[in-house]
Amino acid sequence: MNIKNIHIGPLIRSKVEEYGLPIERICRFLDKTEDDIEKMYNAKSIDTEVLLKWCKLLKFDFFRFYTGHLILYAPPLVRIQKAGKDKENTIIFRKNIYTKEIKDFILEKIETGTMTAGEAVERYKIPKTTLYKWMKKI
Repeated sequence: MNIKNIHIGPLIRSKVEEYGLPIERICRFLDKTEDDIEKMYNAKSIDTEVLLKWCKLLKFDFFRFYTGHLILYAPPLVRIQKAGKDKENTIIFRKNIYTKEIKDFILEKIETGTMTAGEAVERYKIPKTTLYKWMKKI
């Protein structure tokens, strides 16, 4: 799974096949035709309301892929200092919430030699001790 380039349609298709849901049930639940469902299976992205319905139908959080992407690739927000004024507090995007998919993604890069542990620590701002604990468990 490539967290950098998310194609949600194939991920949905994979879960449907895993659960063996009949297309008729899917069509009734989503109030869509078979052609519409097939288009969703091939789509890179779909409407969030429809994705939420897929989450409910398949009892799986597809939004976690996007959360993982944000944790790895969104720049953190920092405090902004305005001239002559106190620091304005803004939300700081924390990178200390690591899902299984994120851990697997980073560990795969290290195992394949695409990235060293040091590069992963620097690029994704993961504490060294955290990364080495992950590496011990594999």
